[in-house]
Formats: sequence, structure tokens, C-alpha cells
Amino acid sequence: MKKHLQAFSFLIAALILGFSSMSLAGETATCYNCPPEWADWAGQLNAIKENLGIDIPFDNKNSGQTLSQLIAEKNNPVADIAYFGVTFGILAKDAGVVEAYKPALWDQIPAGLKDPDGYWFTIHSGTLGLFVNKDALGGKPVPKSWKDLLKPEYKGMVGYLDPSSAAVGYSGAVAINIALGGSLDNFDPAIRYFKELKKNDPIVPKQTSYARVLSGEIPILFDYDFNAYRGKYKDKANVEFVIPAEGTLMAPYVMSLVKGGPQSANGKKALNFTLSDKGQAVWANAFLRPVRPTAMTPELTAKFLPESEYARAKTVDWKKMADVQEKFRDRYLNEVR
Repeated sequence: MKKHLQAFSFLIAALILGFSSMSLAGETATCYNCPPEWADWAGQLNAIKENLGIDIPFDNKNSGQTLSQLIAEKNNPVADIAYFGVTFGILAKDAGVVEAYKPALWDQIPAGLKDPDGYWFTIHSGTLGLFVNKDALGGKPVPKSWKDLLKPEYKGMVGYLDPSSAAVGYSGAVAINIALGGSLDNFDPAIRYFKELKKNDPIVPKQTSYARVLSGEIPILFDYDFNAYRGKYKDKANVEFVIPAEGTLMAPYVMSLVKGGPQSANGKKALNFTLSDKGQAVWANAFLRPVRPTAMTPELTAKFLPESEYARAKTVDWKKMADVQEKFRDRYLNEVR
């Protein structure tokens, strides 16, 4: 009898442990393109865990890799939510791999920064420019324009993320193209620029390269302001952000609910959190421009370049930018790389 009671006790304990494990396992979600070194996704995912009890692992894909993976998994989705540069969010809608969802505080997102039906919505934005490690310049001056980077003195010192794959890479190409007189119908200026830059042996990674700038491996990187400010104010590096004299681009970053995601309910909760006061504060404290500007404090604003500098940052027709992305990618791959 005693042995039976012990066996029964072990069975009950195992069942309790099993249900407990199932419950804990249920409080998860999968986000594609949530890398810890980019936009303080490490802080955001920790905040989601602390406030919602939902574990979301880091994911180091870029926007293009995320879209490709979602398309490959379309009939058997793995991810629940995804983060993209805006054009990739639009392309994800066109590919049918995301579904409509309007998160809490949807009405506080400006009309031009969200899909009308909720297939994607902006959570924050950044301004494209030059992230410069001054210690790694070897005494050379901090470049002030796109054209400065073509000078022989910067040979082997300039990096940009692959514009055929990474959202920041494509945004950089559009920024250069617009700044040098091109348009979304004419990428000739950008193609000419990248051909000239190729003579200076640029470094062209596919993934976020924040650490490589801080280490000095890439002294000058086409990147967003928030990464440079993070390096300057949080990591105390001798870095500077430059908005090129010819002009640049302000670009939104968006999120979407993956169509048919296995933990969709948790994914929705996480999306809601990114727009909450706490979620938006994480972005603001990482020097991004939160889509709900109430998260910006005067103390944070004072750390950014003056608004007179940001006046050179333009916006474009995001849908058209998405529509012409493949055409630019093909030209870049065929004529530059």
C-alpha cells in the first residue's frame, strides 16, 4: 500500500510539473529580426518579459532575411511577430505572410506611418547618416558629406550594410540617391556613387555592425542616429553622428503580426506593449524617435543634433520605395557588386 501511495505521489508530482512546464512554455512568442545590438531590442524584450511574462528570444536576422524566411515558412509559420524597415513591412503584406492587427493606441500613430488595415505600423524611426569612430580615423577629419567618403584618404574605412538585403542598406541607398539629385524613378546617382565608392574598398556586411564600429574595425558606417548616440552616451565611445551636407532620409521601422503564428495571442500582447508608455520609453531611451512623441523628454532631445541639422532629413513615398526596391536591388547586384 505504501509503495502504491508513493507511486501515486510521484505521478501527481509529475503531472503538476508537466502542467507547470506547459504553462511556462506557453508564455513565449517568436519575433523575427529582434537583434539585441540593434535599437535596444535587448532592453525591449527584457521589458516585455518583466511586464507580460512572455519570453521572446533574440533573433539576428535583417529585414530581407526575415521576409525570405516568412515566405519560406508561409504554410507552416514559426514566427508570431516581425520587425522590418518600412519597405520590407509593405512587401511582407504584399507577400501575404502577415495579417491585419490594430494594436492598442493604434489611433495615436499618424496616418502616414501605418497601413490603413493594420498589416504594419511604425513603432519608431531613425535618421540615416554617418556613424563615425573618431579614434579609428587615424587623425583624418570627420567626413561631413557623402562625397567626402569618395576621397582616397578614407580608403578601407567606410562601411555600409548590404542594400540588396538589409533595410538600413536600402535606406542608405535611397538617402544617397535623393541627396545627389535622383528620385524613386531614377537610381542613376546612387549606382554611380556606389561604383565610385567601390574604388575605396568599402566594407559591406549583411548584419548590424554596431560593435564593429565601436571596436574601430569599421571607422565610418552608414547607419542611423540612434546607434551613434547610443555609442556616445551609453558606451562612452569617442563617436560622432553626421547628417551629410547633401541631405539624407528619415526612415520608419515597423512591426507586423505574422499570419498564422503559433503563439499569436502572445504576439499581439507584445505588439501592444511596444506602443505602450513603457515600450515607447525603451525606444526613446535608446535614442530612437518613438512614434508616440510623448516619450521624448527635454533631456533626451538635448542629446540629439539640433533640429536645423535634421531639416536635411527627407521622407519619401514609402509604398513607392517598396515597389521599386527589387529594381534597385537588381541594378546594385548587376552593376555594383
